[in-house]
Amino acid sequence: MKEKRSLVWLSAEHTGSEARNNQLPEWQLIPITVSSQLHHGNLSGVSARVGVLDLSDVPNDQFGSVNNWLEALQIEHWVAILEPGQVYNPEVCRLINHHCGDYHTLPLQPERLHAALGHLWGMSELQSRAFHDKPVSYHEFALEGKSPAITQTRELLGRFAHTEEPVLIYGENGTGKEAAASFIHNHSPRRLKPLVVVNCAALPISLTQNELFGHEKGAFTHAMSSRKGRIETADGGTLLLVGIDELKLEQQSAILRFLQEGQIERIGGCHPIKVDVRVIATSTTPLDQLVAQGHFRSDVFYRLGSLNVLLPPLRARKEDIPELANRILAAAPSSLEPKRLAEITTICLAEHPWPGNLRELQNRLRQALLLGQAAFIEPGDMGFGQSSADLNGQSEKLSLDSFRSQADRRAIAVSLALAQNNISAAARLLNISRVSFYRLMDKHHVIHRPSTSPSKGTQGDVQ
Repeated sequence: MKEKRSLVWLSAEHTGSEARNNQLPEWQLIPITVSSQLHHGNLSGVSARVGVLDLSDVPNDQFGSVNNWLEALQIEHWVAILEPGQVYNPEVCRLINHHCGDYHTLPLQPERLHAALGHLWGMSELQSRAFHDKPVSYHEFALEGKSPAITQTRELLGRFAHTEEPVLIYGENGTGKEAAASFIHNHSPRRLKPLVVVNCAALPISLTQNELFGHEKGAFTHAMSSRKGRIETADGGTLLLVGIDELKLEQQSAILRFLQEGQIERIGGCHPIKVDVRVIATSTTPLDQLVAQGHFRSDVFYRLGSLNVLLPPLRARKEDIPELANRILAAAPSSLEPKRLAEITTICLAEHPWPGNLRELQNRLRQALLLGQAAFIEPGDMGFGQSSADLNGQSEKLSLDSFRSQADRRAIAVSLALAQNNISAAARLLNISRVSFYRLMDKHHVIHRPSTSPSKGTQGDVQ
């Protein structure tokens, strides 16, 4: 017997579950109600590719709860069911536009609904196969983590997603600026339209207008047919200008009219073309600094800088590093032997300044997966530690006890730093009791000096 496919049915009440099962016998229904008190954090067991959003009996004052459920469930594709008059409700229209791939009005036609759900389920299956063997990049989980820095950043990006204003994303190399731009697009009403990426650093000056605006047939010698540019391709969606600080002044001038009027003109064209495109730009250098130096046009800057977000570097979210590292290791190709982080390596990860941010973390872990000989990744596998010359010079001082003592002292120092000098929190980080933590400090003669000015964020000294 063919296994039934799972289908989440989100509605106001559980009433009618039996009728739904009879109408869709090919599906295994998972009913969830808007009024349920189940905490979103307990939804990890809910697994389905598609869902039905039954809005026909949801009161207007509960639409906010519906939106929260949809974001918490993270179903790939939804089909909405409405009363005929609800298509004129702006709040309903926003929910459907933002979350749903299709909608049906009552009375329900089971065959048509089954066909729509089957199509969306098949598209989801096709997408998963297409990307099954794709190497995982840090961009896919750059915004994950529980640190205050990245949590606040996600909240800000979420608010930006529901606007139409241009967004400027700043951040050091490797912090996930493109991931942030994708987050905004994927949570915006434009998410069903294209996200077109333009790498500004690789855009030749002579080809800027052709790449961005396209051309008409016969505009130049080899223009055998008309061609849309990147901006026109993004119509209805989002245009991502990666590394906009790399654009030359001439290139900035070329996009000014588009930013100002929302119009483009193909090379060889006679009439302007209106485009509906939201612009997101990324930069490693603050554009106001470039404006002051004369390297960036102020009129372009002011049309791009409506909303700004600064992505935190990895050193500002060190409590997320173990989780991020484990995500990278879990996504390693099946051809490589699975490996885990040794405890001392986890401590080294917290101490390293990470100038290359997430990109550096991914590169070092890939190196460890390829070169490491043991099941556990040691600091040396990731390029941490001393050189051979340094070790040879210290050979007479080496002993197992000295290494253990150094590791213990480092664990105490790092855990206290991460816990902001809170003994109980530091003990939890090391998975030991508070009493054991004090004993460890006494054993290694570590002096803990509590912070005297917590309002300034100072930490006690460890000697």
